[in-house]
Amino acid sequence: MNDLVAVVWAFLPDIALIVLGGLIAGRIPAEGWAGLDRLNFFILFPALIFSAAASRPIEISQILSIGVSVWIVMLSGLALGWSLRRCGPPRFLDFAGAWQTAWRFNTAIAFVAVQALPAATAALMSVIVGLAVPLANMLAVGALSRGNGVSLRRAVYLIALNPFLIASLSGVAVGLSGWTPPDIPMRAVHRLADAALPLALLSVGATLDWRSILRLDHFQSGMNAIKLVALPTIALVFGKVTGMAPASATILVVWAALPTASAAHVLAAHFGADRRLPATIIAQSTLLACVTLPVWIALVR
Repeated sequence: MNDLVAVVWAFLPDIALIVLGGLIAGRIPAEGWAGLDRLNFFILFPALIFSAAASRPIEISQILSIGVSVWIVMLSGLALGWSLRRCGPPRFLDFAGAWQTAWRFNTAIAFVAVQALPAATAALMSVIVGLAVPLANMLAVGALSRGNGVSLRRAVYLIALNPFLIASLSGVAVGLSGWTPPDIPMRAVHRLADAALPLALLSVGATLDWRSILRLDHFQSGMNAIKLVALPTIALVFGKVTGMAPASATILVVWAALPTASAAHVLAAHFGADRRLPATIIAQSTLLACVTLPVWIALVR
């Protein structure tokens, strides 16, 4: 029980940063927040993603045993999110900006949540992060690119050059190789990574229509239910049906139960989608996960 209280407690700083962003929103010009989003998109979140994937060795056997289950869970989120198309924003680009919240996940909170698990089980989270980020971002960038009206060739080009994708693939490659990057460059990367989540949460708070957080409409409720209830349920059932090792099955459920990615609104804004809707869902997801994530951790424990 103490571990579960620690997980809930760990969410409170994130919520405080979102609130702070709302309080200081008017003191910083809109151009300043837009510049912050670009900094997050091109530098800070790629550093966080690379750092998470490259900091621990990854084995081929782990990719084979965990990778398929991770990809199935995310594709389930994609399909379930699409089922809400009719009650989402009329413009597909705006829908795509919010759609990604159904399968993306908060990397930073992932490494907070695993503190409630045994060390051997918690170590598998870095493997899942390294395998999940490339597909999560390919799906998100693909949807937003098509929503932006670009050609298929241009969409492939944007996906290939997406900083999140490049960072995740590079991190997985380093993890698989077993190579330890030089200390000084990695310390610089870690410091950039440390700045990513706080600045993103401040930006989320500055973007929010605070009155809409507690007025969940059908679309927002559906997206949150998919991410926080449906996906961990699918992960739990998949682990039991396929006879996954207990540690792998446990970490799969905890990962699937994470709130959606704090960077989702950054990616949406970069492609010209309405960033307010994903920002609202991010805040709702983070608040609701304070309740749902400890419950899922209790179930798998």
